[in-house]
Amino acid sequence: MYPSSCDTFVALPPATQGQRIVFGKNSDRPCDEVQEVVYFPARDYNAGEKVECTYIEIEQAAHTNAVVLSRPAWLWGAEMGANEHQVCIGNEAVWGRESAEDEEALLGMDFVRLGLERAETAQKAVDVIAELLEKYGQGGNCMEDQSGFTYHNSFLISDRTEAWVMETSGKYWAAEKVGDGYRNISNQYSITTKIDKEHPGMREYARSHGWWDGNAPFSFAETYSFMTTARIEASGSRYCEGRNLLERSKGHITAETMMEILRDKESGINMEGMFMTTGSMVSVVPTDSTLPGVHYITGTPDPERSVFKPFVFVKDIKQLKQTSSPCYGPDDPVKKIPRFQSKPDRKHPLFIKHEVVAAIIDSTKDKGKKIMQNMRELEKKKMAEMEKLLSSGIEDPTLVVHLFSNSSQEELSVYSNI
Repeated sequence: MYPSSCDTFVALPPATQGQRIVFGKNSDRPCDEVQEVVYFPARDYNAGEKVECTYIEIEQAAHTNAVVLSRPAWLWGAEMGANEHQVCIGNEAVWGRESAEDEEALLGMDFVRLGLERAETAQKAVDVIAELLEKYGQGGNCMEDQSGFTYHNSFLISDRTEAWVMETSGKYWAAEKVGDGYRNISNQYSITTKIDKEHPGMREYARSHGWWDGNAPFSFAETYSFMTTARIEASGSRYCEGRNLLERSKGHITAETMMEILRDKESGINMEGMFMTTGSMVSVVPTDSTLPGVHYITGTPDPERSVFKPFVFVKDIKQLKQTSSPCYGPDDPVKKIPRFQSKPDRKHPLFIKHEVVAAIIDSTKDKGKKIMQNMRELEKKKMAEMEKLLSSGIEDPTLVVHLFSNSSQEELSVYSNI
């Protein structure tokens, strides 16, 4: 399958409006795949405990952070998410000279969740992913069928002060620190000569394969990619389109700016077709550690026809029922060997209602326009409420403990009034 999915963005001061970091991602996946939004509280574990990821079991950490995840409903990991320390991570599929492994290991989406659960900063998340990549490797089918769709992974990771891009090829990797301005990643390697952390054997491995002569300035993208830097920078690519959209708003990038970018269909960032945008997320994280981060997540396909709903980390959050898919436990076809012999219904309550509404928007012009207007009004109302929290903090955590769930219920009410 030709690489054609996902875009992840981050903007930092002075590119943003105010002292805030704005993160965004569109998850582009098979059009029939359901993406759920789930929450897991922080937990402590005993020594020697294991955790079952999508395909393999690994050693569990002594402590895992609270996380909110947007993920394909059939797997353990996540396409994107955030943790209680305001670390945000999104991943991208990338292909290069090194072939991606069919053998089951950790998926890129597993690394997203593991990084969020085990790291308090963006740089620590790079270290966590690097350590697990070295120990367990990456590989396995990345789609809920028997297609054998495999890829390497790149990651965009941010926290309250900085961001990191981490790009992998097999067990080898390079990482670039982003201290200010903006950065985006798509489905190709983008780290060139600015490498701030790397696998200790990465350059020698490239030299031994004849990809680098050991003398020329080392560019990770040019060395490990099929494509030249010129191809990556080509004006027709989503990578370049995304960068241009960020550049256009440089100095005053906000959550609304990022949502507009994710909704942009002309650039291909809001993808349509067999691979489409099945879930979207925008996070606003103040550099002031006394203020909360707000994470807006759709849980439904096509951000143009979805509502970005706010989530804030506080104590006593319960599972997000309206966006949680059915659980099939050990009987899930993903868990049985051979895998993927059937595909169960994974639609969550919000997805079911949204699917009906999307069809109405497509088929009925006036009615569709009214529905879209009501959806945008709900989103705008929620964002105005969140602006108070982002500026002044949370006075009473009990008022936001059900924030995402209540927002999902309000979205369902908009659909019920059709």
